[in-house]
Parts: sequence; C-alpha cells; structure tokens
Amino acid sequence: MDFLTIIQILDSTIRLATPLLLACLAGLYSERAGIFDIGLEGKMLFAAFFSAAIAYSTGSVWLGLLAGIASSLVLSVVHGLASITFRGNQLISGVAINFLAAGMTVLVAQDWFKQGGRTPSLPDEARFGPITFPFADALENVPILGPIYSELLSGHSLLVYVAFACVPLTWWVLFRTRFGLRLRAVGENPAAVDTAGVSVVGLRYAAVMICGVLCGIAGAYLATALQAGFVKDMTAGRGFIALAALIFAKWRPWYALSATLLFGFLQAIALRYQNIELGNFVIPVQFMDILPYILTVVILAGFVGRAIPPRAGGEPYVKER
Repeated sequence: MDFLTIIQILDSTIRLATPLLLACLAGLYSERAGIFDIGLEGKMLFAAFFSAAIAYSTGSVWLGLLAGIASSLVLSVVHGLASITFRGNQLISGVAINFLAAGMTVLVAQDWFKQGGRTPSLPDEARFGPITFPFADALENVPILGPIYSELLSGHSLLVYVAFACVPLTWWVLFRTRFGLRLRAVGENPAAVDTAGVSVVGLRYAAVMICGVLCGIAGAYLATALQAGFVKDMTAGRGFIALAALIFAKWRPWYALSATLLFGFLQAIALRYQNIELGNFVIPVQFMDILPYILTVVILAGFVGRAIPPRAGGEPYVKER
C-alpha cells in the first residue's frame, strides 16, 4: 500500500465519519442532560429527505439545509414532549421516531416525486461542493506534505469542516461554560439543579433541541454533500452506529471524534477493498461490508470496558412539592 493510497483511504474516512460524528455529538448533548435518544437514526433520515426535497425544488442547498434542520427539530420536539413533558419512556419514544421517519419519508417522497420513494438527482447548485484551500493545486506534487494538504485536508464540503469544528466547540460548551456545567448536572442529579433554582425542563429541552440541530446537519450532509439526493433508508444504521460510538467514547467529545473516525475507517476499507486475499483464502465482500456493524455489536455488548452513563439518564424528573 503506497502513500497516496493511504491518503485516499483517510480522505474517505473523513467523509464517511462526518455524519457519524454529528450524530454522536447530538446524542452526547441529549444523554448528558439525561435524555436517552435512540431516535438519532430517524431524525437523520427525516432531515436527509427534506433537505434533498427542498434543495431540489428550490435549487438552493442552503434552503435544503434549513429544511433538514427544521424537520429534525420537529421530531426533537416530539421526543421532548413525550419524554420530558409527559414523562414517557424515552426508548419507546425513540423507536417510534425511527419507525415514523422510515415510513413517512418513503410515503411523502413517492407522493411528491413519483420515483419509487426517492428524490431526483440533485444538480450541482443544490449540493454542497468541495472547498479548495489556497495553493492546494500548486502544492499537490510536493512530496508527503502536498497530498496531505491538497487531498486530505482540502477538498471537503463545508459541512465536514463544521462537523469537526463542533468537537472543540462541544468540549468548550460542556466543560468551560455555566450552561455546560448545568447541563451535565441535570444528567447526574436533576434534583440538585432544581434546588438551585435552575429549570430542569428548560435545560433538557435545550439539549434535545441542540441534538435536533446536529442531526439535521448530519442528514443534510448525507443527501446534499455525500450523495446527490435521497433514497430509501439511506442512513443505513448510522444513527445506531453513532450511539455505539457514543458509548465507546464514554460520553466525551474528543473520544467521540476518535470513535467515529474508527467507524469511518472501517467503512472506507470496506468500500475500497471488496475482496481481500489472505494466502489461498479470500475474505468475501459481505464480511467487509458488515465490519462496522460487527464493531457496533461488540461495543454494545460491553467488550470495550465499562461505560457508565449519566446517573439520571433515562429517568423522567418529577419535581417534589
């Protein structure tokens, strides 16, 4: 494997890890506030459809992005009402959101575009194009540093850079601001936060809304940057992989970046190497395709060390009178 091949694999890793990273950070905000959200998959799928549909209908990728965020926020409000206001089971609410998104996106797409539950292919103006860094073309042939700068760092869409910028931003918000301190406290001991005169309900709704925004960006990235339109079930389990990465990362932003890059790397390897020969044995392409999902099962089964979630996670808060 030569150096350029490694750069190309790492480039694919970044692109494939971006929606996982956004969804993982979305779940981090929500679960740090004590609201478990397994509806990340449904929110991403909902956002992917509406971002592609609006971008195609209007010819504006920015309107598509806003539509994706807005649609994800709608599902976040539904999840917030069910789990915070009405104190329902958070896991059931998340499952319901996943089922709702999976069915409604195909139904609306078929009624809207008549193409078997998908949107038409998006034109270039309705997609996020690559951003080329200054002097990227001139430095392309420089040994080692040239490919790293011109191919690995440059040439990604805006949402990729937004996703990676969200990692230090999330760390700063959660661990260096009063809002982040209160958010983490709500997930550990909501009664203490309530006693201090801070609204538990308000903080949890804020976390759920931030989760909705990030899932909306992740879905829009899938449909308007990574691909050129919406197809049925295009999230392909990324929401669940993001949850596994969140557990692997132990609910910490920088660890979340490492975990999602690992999953993205496995997906990149699976896409590039369809059949790997080991002596006289050929690893089938199907095995390479399921590698990220095998890792998900391994993580959720608890084989990567003990991961302790926020103590008040999954429990509705009932204010004492």
